[in-house]
Amino acid sequence: MRTPLANPMPKKLQRKLPVPKAGAVATPATSPTGDGGGGGGLALFGRNRVTPRVLAEFTSQLAVLLNAGIPITKSLRILEGQLPNGPMKRIAKSLVEDVEGGTALSEAMQKHDLVFDPLYTNMVRAGEAGGVQEEILNRLASFLTTSEAIKARVKGALAYPAVITAVAVAVLLLVFTFVIPKFRQVFESIGKDKMHWTTQLVIDIGEHLKVWWWTYLLAALVVVVLHKVLMVKVAGYRALVHRVALRMPLFGRLTHKSLVARFARTFGTLIQSGVPHLDALDILQASTANVHMRAAVGDVQSSIKEGAGFAVPMGESGMFDDIVVNMVDVGEQTGELDRMLTKIADRYEIEVDRTIETTFKMIEPILLVFLAVAVGFIVFALFMPLLQMMQTMGKR
Repeated sequence: MRTPLANPMPKKLQRKLPVPKAGAVATPATSPTGDGGGGGGLALFGRNRVTPRVLAEFTSQLAVLLNAGIPITKSLRILEGQLPNGPMKRIAKSLVEDVEGGTALSEAMQKHDLVFDPLYTNMVRAGEAGGVQEEILNRLASFLTTSEAIKARVKGALAYPAVITAVAVAVLLLVFTFVIPKFRQVFESIGKDKMHWTTQLVIDIGEHLKVWWWTYLLAALVVVVLHKVLMVKVAGYRALVHRVALRMPLFGRLTHKSLVARFARTFGTLIQSGVPHLDALDILQASTANVHMRAAVGDVQSSIKEGAGFAVPMGESGMFDDIVVNMVDVGEQTGELDRMLTKIADRYEIEVDRTIETTFKMIEPILLVFLAVAVGFIVFALFMPLLQMMQTMGKR
């Protein structure tokens, strides 16, 4: 049985801040500018989208100005003046107006909930309560930059094989639909009954695609739309898809490590900024897309509410390995949970990079073999009639 330490938790992690629950924060608010608010859905699309890079730069510059001793309203005015025309400039103007009117910065940011998510606004609120706003903003800027870099690497790893496969399929479809039918008359001159089975198969596929290509396109669109509807409406289907994503060959490990890295980085950043554990877990649940990771966070939250620790529910969830569980357990006992979570995030982010590199090395030869087999089969099928013609002429 473990002996409890004299001071198991530093004061900054024990204090209670006026941080609303994630569900309350996530409630859409009406934006007076229509850019980035709950009613301004266009803020995430097209030209009106505020990218994570722009948000990270805005956050970092605001932290520098506050650190130089410039008041918050003047800092926002300076940023508004130097931002190019666009949604971020209009949001900055709205923030200036609200803050000058006596509204707290975190509350003003909540009106633009599509840009400033619950994690962001709660960390800003923690900085306001603790009087360390510039430090919190610096952490936010670092977090946004790191998080976006991880997402970009993961998306790149997932997009590469998808793009290559799509191009290969498109090329093969064009060959089957337009190129092979041109050879049909030449092939039929040999005699259909004498045609090699590979040649006949290629011709039949080409003729079929030439007539029915639109059915496959329509079926693909129906599958995509149906998938999106089921992901939103059917919890069981969503859980199945997320489970498959975690168990897929090659990509399953990458998805899992990315989820753990994001969990550790987000949770560590929140509690390091003074956000209470339960509120931090609320925010984590609201910002986690994978239902299995969300369930694991919910189990941890229930355990904390009952007065238990983090380690047991994390270990039982199946989402965290023994190293993560033990490091969290040690951090919880020593009162350095935020530091341990940062170490876990650093370790898993390095593993994500390694997994991406390994995945690329494995995918490239697999795709090359697939393309070589497909192209080789088509070439063999096209040359067989010519070889048969040559044999026939030789016999004569």
